[in-house]
Amino acid sequence: MDKTLLKGLTLIETLAHSDESRGVSSLARELQLSKSNVHRILLTLQSRNYVRRVDLNSTYELTQKIWELGSLVRGRLSLLKVSGPFIQRLSAETQESVHLSIRDGSEVVYIDKVEGTQPIAAYTRIGGRAPLYCVATGKAMLANLNDETLETLVPTLTAYTEHTILDYAGLREELARVREAGFAVNRGEWRADVFGVAAPVFDGSGKVAGAVGISGPSSRYKARQIKMFAAHVQVAAKDISDVMGYRGAR
Repeated sequence: MDKTLLKGLTLIETLAHSDESRGVSSLARELQLSKSNVHRILLTLQSRNYVRRVDLNSTYELTQKIWELGSLVRGRLSLLKVSGPFIQRLSAETQESVHLSIRDGSEVVYIDKVEGTQPIAAYTRIGGRAPLYCVATGKAMLANLNDETLETLVPTLTAYTEHTILDYAGLREELARVREAGFAVNRGEWRADVFGVAAPVFDGSGKVAGAVGISGPSSRYKARQIKMFAAHVQVAAKDISDVMGYRGAR
């Protein structure tokens, strides 16, 4: 167990339960730590914007960052909670494996999955990650984020297959097509023999909450199948978005 991390978390919890800002001496007494230890932890937390110093009396209090992180987690849990029936239905309609994904920095994280009934399927696992720009759920989310977010990905563009999009201009063109169509396609960009189709999910504030998609071997994802799969995926994404309170344009 990391004792320094544990001390930092305990200090955050202590500040959260305090009705007013706290000084180093007061925190040291309550936590039974040295003042120098508490001061170092506070400076570290301050550098990451978890606490701020109240200069008037040299005390410390939490910032809203904890609330912001909690809100993100709450939104993700809500997405996970409401999506179950719809991803089950999507898998039954397409017989393909279905993924529910969220964005974490420059990566997709799979937070739920329904296995398809096809004898050959693409391997993924809940908690697994993939580059945003290489998979269908990632591109579905990226297409609905701002340019500044997209630009942060440029230094990370890496070739995983011969089909991976590696230039910024090409990626922007691809995402423009995704926005126009309302769905994204992965054509072997992460794993050469794995294709996928996905659509974005929006929350009540109109922001991208995640994406829902299907994936499987490239042999099952010809043009006609992709068109059919996209229709089912978009309906599932729309229905999840509706339950989450999204009332924006389609």
